[in-house]
Amino acid sequence: MEPLSVNTLLLCFGGGIVGAALGGLFSFVIVGLIVLTGCLVVFNGGSDFLLLQVGLGPLFGPQAGGFVAGTAAAAYAAGFRKNLPSGSAKDILSPLVGTSWDVLLVGGLFAVAGHLMVQLFGQIPFINQADCIALSVVVAQLLARLLFLREMPWGNRDSIREYGFLGTNSGALSWVPWMAEPGRLVVFSMGVGLLSGAIAMGTKNALDPMLAKGLISAAGAFVVPLILAWGVAAVSLVGLQLGSGEVQKFPVWHCQAILSALAFLLFGSLVAAAIVGVLAGLLQELVARTMWNHGSSHVDPPAGAIALGTLLLNLVHGFVK
Repeated sequence: MEPLSVNTLLLCFGGGIVGAALGGLFSFVIVGLIVLTGCLVVFNGGSDFLLLQVGLGPLFGPQAGGFVAGTAAAAYAAGFRKNLPSGSAKDILSPLVGTSWDVLLVGGLFAVAGHLMVQLFGQIPFINQADCIALSVVVAQLLARLLFLREMPWGNRDSIREYGFLGTNSGALSWVPWMAEPGRLVVFSMGVGLLSGAIAMGTKNALDPMLAKGLISAAGAFVVPLILAWGVAAVSLVGLQLGSGEVQKFPVWHCQAILSALAFLLFGSLVAAAIVGVLAGLLQELVARTMWNHGSSHVDPPAGAIALGTLLLNLVHGFVK
């Protein structure tokens, strides 16, 4: 697909409307399902279209209808239109189809904006060493916060003054409080690092011969090992979407999954994947404390950590190569 064609932008706009209607998190779970299906298609020697153009591209990628649309529309509904039943712009669980037509329209417009940001960031030296999809998610959400809530990236100054910039008010402000305890976070993230690194290793070994025979594209051969564990992690968030109380306390681990997979692909080491998994978990929590905890809208901590973590890993790889 031509990324700037009228048809591509129209399809992106439509996906954004649907994503806003579904709500931010549920649309992201659907992205995970599409990505996993796309990986299976590539594994069977098929096209990478479903993976790269739908699950990770303009049709329903996280930067478009698959996440940004729902989060930006929630900020608009809560902060400007005042018709989000929960009243919170951080609400990424509620479907927005019951709000109003203009809320859905904002979702479509932000999907197009997120897609265009990916194209722009990919052309900027140094910036293009980051994960441009994750970066566009964060920038679009910060833009929605500024436009609809008149709030800066760090959030509410009064909250910062009262609890401290990195403070959590004993977990009351925390993004995912059941993951924030350091010991638990480190051990879990190490496990994710090893799992994701192993999945990347196995899928790369399986796909390399297919690439050598010309059965699959080079993009597919690289992206499947990188994204497969991420897709599993995204689908697992259906528990967070549908659960309540103790049952809702699912881990959020797609950040650790993709960065650990990238670490293995760059350095060929499961030890490196485990270490990066731990660092990714800590970085995700740091992003939450600096941009989510004191904010009035959702700015995604995993996306922020993925964008920055990918940049750092690519820079380190370039230095040691």
